[in-house]
Amino acid sequence: MQTDAAVLWETGGQWTIETIELDPPKAGEVFVRIAASGLCHSDEHLVTGDLPFALPIIGGHEGAGTVEEVGPGVTSVAPGDHVVFGFIPACGRCPSCSTGHQNLCDLGQYLGGGRQISDQTARHHANGQDLGLMCLLGTFARHTVVNEASCIKIEPDLPLDKACLVGCGVTTGWGSAVYAADVRPGDNVAVIGVGGIGINAVQGARLAGAERIFAIDPVEFKRDQAKKFGATHTIASLEEAAEIIGQETWGRMCNKVIVTMGVGRGELLAPALAITGKLGRVVITNITPWTETQVSMSMLDLTLMEKQVVGSLFGSANPRADVPRLLELYKAGQLDLDGLVTRTYPLEDVNQGYQDMRDGKNLRGVLIYE
Repeated sequence: MQTDAAVLWETGGQWTIETIELDPPKAGEVFVRIAASGLCHSDEHLVTGDLPFALPIIGGHEGAGTVEEVGPGVTSVAPGDHVVFGFIPACGRCPSCSTGHQNLCDLGQYLGGGRQISDQTARHHANGQDLGLMCLLGTFARHTVVNEASCIKIEPDLPLDKACLVGCGVTTGWGSAVYAADVRPGDNVAVIGVGGIGINAVQGARLAGAERIFAIDPVEFKRDQAKKFGATHTIASLEEAAEIIGQETWGRMCNKVIVTMGVGRGELLAPALAITGKLGRVVITNITPWTETQVSMSMLDLTLMEKQVVGSLFGSANPRADVPRLLELYKAGQLDLDGLVTRTYPLEDVNQGYQDMRDGKNLRGVLIYE
């Protein structure tokens, strides 16, 4: 069949809307009509080259939709089911999945190539070329074909334009606080960068019982929004943060510091550690350019203060368990998804959506297809 998709043809280019050819699903694959897709900063990393994925590529990895057709052997979803895509597939059988670390599933090794997991070929084509899929999904399209391992069935009464956010940003931010940072009741927590990921780290820290939550961001709009999602204090820069946090915590600093800025830099680890207290933990969630190999920090912070630096992918979560759990929290009024969506766009305005993100106007922009 034919469908419309936003394609990136070259690094540094813009997303172009193309009419593409889409093959039917093969064994283990699912054909989905997509309802909505979040505009995540990770797709911007494709444009800048910070993520060196194969091009050309259909963008988008934060989506939800309705199953239209399944290939042979698919058992976990059926036509008519509503699904959220996990941006990292979860096979359920590899060592990571079987020990409760679905976010590190071995199938993640195929993300960079963007081809179908089953046979490393493409189902999406345009202008005589095969197209890759961002995170094996390609949600900047009205329809897609993905592996069953990327589909998480959800309840049919959930709004898909909100549920899509749990496929990346919400789970990544919330899990960075609840799982990777292991925020405990009474903790002092700092979140550096409160965009689409960081704002959900604020929500996670609040739900976990943090006493103080310091939201650090240069954009006034985001600082104001962070207060609505649970931040107790807002700070405009890391340079200001050490003094303010020191005053508010009687010099103890933060138990947990979660780094979720749009683009990471190695030079920023030292100031992140400076606002971290003894036995504290710094969680690195944001994407850093793959060429960034130098880090500035004092190693004595780790030894003499027993501070920790840890990484987190997909919020260190188990998406098959945590996506439904987070949607239950949403239905119960404990997790705010509605407030995350600052603006919505048609597919044709995807570049405007990313310009608004660069300009600091959105917590999350969402493409709406239906």
